[in-house]
Amino acid sequence: MESMSSIECFVRSAEAGSFSEAARRLSLTSAAVGKNVAKLESNLGVRLFQRSTRSLKLTEAGELFLAEVSGSLATIQSAVANLASADGQPAGTLKISMGTGFGRTYIVPLLPDFLQSYPAIVPDWHFDNRRVDMVAEGFDAAIGGGFDLLPGVVARSLAPAHGVLVAAPNYFADKPVPQVPDDLSQHDGIRIRSPQTGRIRPWHLRNHANEQMPITLHTRMTMSDPDAACEAAQLGLGIALISMPNALHYLENKKLIRVMPDWYVDIGTLSLYFTAQKLLPAKTRVFVDFIVEHFRKEKLAQRFSAF
Repeated sequence: MESMSSIECFVRSAEAGSFSEAARRLSLTSAAVGKNVAKLESNLGVRLFQRSTRSLKLTEAGELFLAEVSGSLATIQSAVANLASADGQPAGTLKISMGTGFGRTYIVPLLPDFLQSYPAIVPDWHFDNRRVDMVAEGFDAAIGGGFDLLPGVVARSLAPAHGVLVAAPNYFADKPVPQVPDDLSQHDGIRIRSPQTGRIRPWHLRNHANEQMPITLHTRMTMSDPDAACEAAQLGLGIALISMPNALHYLENKKLIRVMPDWYVDIGTLSLYFTAQKLLPAKTRVFVDFIVEHFRKEKLAQRFSAF
């Protein structure tokens, strides 16, 4: 009977394409991962990887073995995690990815109530404005939008992802207020660079009649973080296109106002992503239920809508 550690080292190495990256994800040394895989190959009597100084590739036998064990490994680990829960309660490290500003504003404040209900769970929360590879990077769940639904990942919709134009009230002290999208060409824009591509995406505005128009703002500056863009807009430096979750706090405290409120950008959907396992770990299941209930109770789907 092969040990779980040897099989997990094999699966993670196959996913990562290297022993060193698998070691980082498993909090082991590269030598320990390589030794475990070599032991597994010796016991099975087959070579699972073709090794070179620059690459690690599965052999035909390795591909067959990976297909057989990878799904079962996740199920067994989930079963063990659930049985190991403290006094029958959800327990363990909960690794979650979320956007920096969104997480700090909407998720971190939930920690006291969540930990009071589930004291044996240890949050390991990562704040980053990028789309992580949930399976490869070992995340239990992620909150965001536009993730690729790779095999083994499912999404639960939380709210619409709408972008709105915002500016400080004093920005228009000596400038005309835009009435239609073409008027935006007369104004300075605070643009946001995509953390995935490094580019400024050419979004199109739309209205209730589903008419679409380009955003013609003159780029005055570029930011890589939506909260930084909100702060710059708050200083009266221009008009920014901001997602509603990031803009809501500034709009509610009147530091920013909507510009052309009949127009918005459809960015997609804000979702909660987690692995599609037959036996979802209790720690992940209660987190998903907790977040979904919070969105329902606080009516965040309605508040995040541009309408």
